[in-house]
Amino acid sequence: MNRQRKPSAEAEGARPAVVAEPEPVDPAVAEFDGASEWRTAVVDAAGHTRRLDLRLVAMAPEFSRSHLQSLVERGHVRVDGVVASKPALRVRAGQAVAVELVPTDESRAYTPQPMALAVLHEDEHVLVVDKPAGLVVHPAPGNWSGTLLNGLLARHSGAAMLPRAGIVHRLDKDTSGAMVVGKTLPAVVALVRAIAAREVHREYLALAHGALATDEVTVDKPIGRDPQSRVRMAVVAEARGGRPSRTDVRQVATGLDACALQCTLHSGRTHQIRVHLASLGHPLLADATYGGRPALGLQRQALHALRLGLAHPITGVWLQVEAPAPADFAAAWRRVCGRSVAWSA
Repeated sequence: MNRQRKPSAEAEGARPAVVAEPEPVDPAVAEFDGASEWRTAVVDAAGHTRRLDLRLVAMAPEFSRSHLQSLVERGHVRVDGVVASKPALRVRAGQAVAVELVPTDESRAYTPQPMALAVLHEDEHVLVVDKPAGLVVHPAPGNWSGTLLNGLLARHSGAAMLPRAGIVHRLDKDTSGAMVVGKTLPAVVALVRAIAAREVHREYLALAHGALATDEVTVDKPIGRDPQSRVRMAVVAEARGGRPSRTDVRQVATGLDACALQCTLHSGRTHQIRVHLASLGHPLLADATYGGRPALGLQRQALHALRLGLAHPITGVWLQVEAPAPADFAAAWRRVCGRSVAWSA
């Protein structure tokens, strides 16, 4: 007896498997809660057998196709009430398509997010914070939220009116310590000018592998983007795009195959201390990007912005603050030096 073969699910344009039982959605109603919006449409004859992601582009042209594809993959799209998971699914005339338009990660970059900030100094115009290791300063790919900028936007209303919420310089994600932020536009402008004129004094403590040949050294080498890796900086000749960079380094102690260093910046290039020390053959402990290895209990680069000194951008009065070393850095420093963290004059 000849049995008629049942068409495959793909041939029938079958619906994808249910990922989760969704709440009923009324196609006539768009729900908006301030964070996302439900948008629905019925596939017409012109859209018959078109890809689901192309149908979504027609429904929400303000979003990129790649973002809409990601919404499908994350379970934010339903076809006839069933969660879809494949952007390439072919839809059929008469099917109801509903998409939850979740904002892009980038659009949340400037959202206020309350967070606890350790404040070293604050007045009407200036805020100095003790940034913990692990906190990203400014939103960027992979870190669009939970940054210091988000915290500043939540801390005071004036931050929303300032470039980068008043951030005038940065510390790397895994570097801890003192950071100054402007709270008013005149303060931001004055701080930017002071940093450009090298009038802001920044002193760091660092722990590096090995021991320096001399106790004091000035590293005066230009820094630019590493031509071999876009995530690294390197010593690069000025003729090839390197920018003048100078770091004064003083070795205060050695031990356990490591050295305790005091570093003073005379310029503020990205990764400056990390690059300069690596160029001497002494990368920071646990700085994997530049050849360091975890040591002395440290799992992040051994760099702490201890002291910040500057003329107040409005009053002109000298302002100097110190950020206490966090527990992981302080413990490693004591093991090398035999004493607590301190800056020797």
